[in-house]
Amino acid sequence: MEAFEKWESEIRGYSRTYPTVFASASNARQTDESGRSFIDFFAGAGVLNFGHNNPRMKRAMIDFLEADGVAHSLDMATTTKRDFIEKFAETVLAPRDMSVRMQFMGPTGTNAVEAALKLARRVTGRRDVVAFTNGFHGMTLGSLALTANDYFRAAAGVPLDHVVRLPFETAPGGGLEQLADFRALLEDSSSGILPPAAFVVEVIQAEGGVHVASAEWLREVQRLAHDVGSLFVIDDIQVGCGRTGSYFSFDGMGLDPDIVCLAKGIGGFGTPLAMNLVKPEHDAHWSPGEHTGTFRGQGLSFVAGREALTYFDDDALMDRVHARSEVMVVALTRIADEADAGFDVRGRGMIQGLDVGDGVLAKAVTKACFDDGLLIGPCGTGGRVLKLIPPLTIDDEDLTEGLQILTSAVHSTI
Repeated sequence: MEAFEKWESEIRGYSRTYPTVFASASNARQTDESGRSFIDFFAGAGVLNFGHNNPRMKRAMIDFLEADGVAHSLDMATTTKRDFIEKFAETVLAPRDMSVRMQFMGPTGTNAVEAALKLARRVTGRRDVVAFTNGFHGMTLGSLALTANDYFRAAAGVPLDHVVRLPFETAPGGGLEQLADFRALLEDSSSGILPPAAFVVEVIQAEGGVHVASAEWLREVQRLAHDVGSLFVIDDIQVGCGRTGSYFSFDGMGLDPDIVCLAKGIGGFGTPLAMNLVKPEHDAHWSPGEHTGTFRGQGLSFVAGREALTYFDDDALMDRVHARSEVMVVALTRIADEADAGFDVRGRGMIQGLDVGDGVLAKAVTKACFDDGLLIGPCGTGGRVLKLIPPLTIDDEDLTEGLQILTSAVHSTI
């Protein structure tokens, strides 16, 4: 680690949690330069839904490179972009009867959120945006204003304005009654509270602590947004692309968002890509080149991302996600019951969280897991929640072994 400690910025984070030098990776395992293998329950914070070095994507990317495919093209039309767009429309949009435009921007989730904010303000002519407690939407100034975590917000150095913070459904003060109260304030011309440009929400707050919203509450957020002329925006960046057992985390909930923000898993292989799905009547407010970026989709991500979409040609992978989710929930529930310390298990599909109630304890469990060959990341308030987001393609044996390591780590630290 000497070179990193000498030359790399103090800003580095994950390398402190996992203090080794990784050299290779395959599916749900990473191997360090000493040859030690680690089971990966972190999966690039939700990027690697299809595992490290997915062989199908790797083959497609190699063929693309050997054929001198267009690796970088700004937002010019290329055959690889067309292949991705057509496959996404066929596989994801058509079965859901979704009529949207695909907007590509800078290749990270925060870029997707920034574009959504800019467009919502353009469409409505309003400035303020509603965001929710414990939410995480990115690190650039607009998306950071939506993000609730004080540690991240404190680094901004400037005011993070034009956001109205409401409690998430599961947070203190949250729920349908709170939404009704906020509606009453918006409808009262003497309340001093103006309707916002957008309501931005995660169906599952991944980084915020694996808090899961109900369909009923989300429908009421959407209804309120549309009743007051606001856009309803879903940030599906970490929990989309199959993570919950269907392509979108909001599938089957009766929701019709104006904008869906996607990134992380849509690049398939781990190469960066971000995309917003925007209703055409809102997209029409953009002028050409008005929201630009050097890397608005690049060839390798389109190639790998198109291959990732083939996993949704049938139900095989999603059926396995549901089955593996049950295994994860049973194991976590057993840990919580045996600990008898008020631990909470929550999640959906293959994003599950074990809330141990204390960031110091969670950090100790994370270290014990690392020492025994498991990569897992804490999240939530004070880092108190152990978040499990392994690749959707993880082998059953690796999933079982990883859960056993986690069980032992918890028992050894409480």
